[in-house]
Amino acid sequence: MIHYLCPLFKTNKINMLVRFFKIIVFSLVITTSSAGFAQSKKISQYWMSFAQSINVKTNKKTKFKLQASVRVEREDKDGIAGLWTRVDNTNGESGFFDNMMDRPILLNEWKTYTIEGEIDKHAKKISFGGICLYNGKFYFDNFELSIQNENGEYEKISVENAGFENQVKDAVIPGWTRGIGRDKEVFVEQFTVASEKNTLNDSFSIMIEGKGIKNQSVINTEEGFTPQIGTLVSMLNNLSTRVESVVQNLDIRETDHLLDEKANRIGALIMHLAAAEAYYQVYTFENRRFNEEEKQKWQVGLDLGEEAREQFKGKPIDYYLAIYKEVRKKTIDELAKRNDEWLKQMHPGSLMNNHFGWFHVMEHQSSHLGQILMLKKRIPKEKNAIKLPEEKVD
Repeated sequence: MIHYLCPLFKTNKINMLVRFFKIIVFSLVITTSSAGFAQSKKISQYWMSFAQSINVKTNKKTKFKLQASVRVEREDKDGIAGLWTRVDNTNGESGFFDNMMDRPILLNEWKTYTIEGEIDKHAKKISFGGICLYNGKFYFDNFELSIQNENGEYEKISVENAGFENQVKDAVIPGWTRGIGRDKEVFVEQFTVASEKNTLNDSFSIMIEGKGIKNQSVINTEEGFTPQIGTLVSMLNNLSTRVESVVQNLDIRETDHLLDEKANRIGALIMHLAAAEAYYQVYTFENRRFNEEEKQKWQVGLDLGEEAREQFKGKPIDYYLAIYKEVRKKTIDELAKRNDEWLKQMHPGSLMNNHFGWFHVMEHQSSHLGQILMLKKRIPKEKNAIKLPEEKVD
């Protein structure tokens, strides 16, 4: 007997699943990537992925295989693509994971690529799809997912719109979710998606194009600054981009989640980062501390604690990020007015120079980034409002 869940509008998949897996020890569910995704959001980042998910259950180690055809038209040396797959376990942790970043796809010719993995008794879901990074045109086609049966033979699982013949419409990939398939559908500003027709056989593939993306894994000397300040600006921007990317897709429930009565909400921590940077602006650029007006604006965020827990809630993450970005813009504008000699200058009445002051700003933000990552992992999952019927097939 096979037990599985199936969305109401997907019951036509039942017979197909039963035919593939008439075994007692193993059960699967096909879930369309759009099912249960009540929200979508546009974010900014250097990579994009798309996904489908299949629920799995087995009482022994079982191998699976993901294959797809891919080709890449690289605009620069940073543009790469890959297949990816992730196994989510019942204990909330991830099992097998591979995104091919150790062997990225670079060739401008159609080739079939393969990921081989394994699930065990802890596995509950396999998510899979394609991923691309930075600038270029990235083509994907002919996805296949196969899982071993009890005889050790690979049997294909139905992948919805595997060949992308159901074409992209209004930036939506039918049967697939843009993102990594955990909760929300994610639209990345730097990437567009379209269907691409093969003139030889009239079939379609999917084409994802990335434009205007700067490599955030390289520290450069930014133009318009003296050498040392230009490097400092590159580091500051790299760190702020990572902070923003970690939180930008949070909803208000997640932004406001309080781990315990002494913790800080993620929204409050972003406000704290902005307040601390605003303090070092007046401290290093103007050789003073906050005046009364500035204290009124920033002191609660700077101090955190009970007052911050009460004040910084009920607002979307974009509210805090807008403040954070505004502060950073002023920092960059002020650094452009200064030179490397200013960095060496000792701050009056202090044992530190200006360079150390802004190193400390980065150190501070990096420390709280780790805290934010920890808090984000502790946010409980929201219960799915869509209840899926359980069906039993003998």
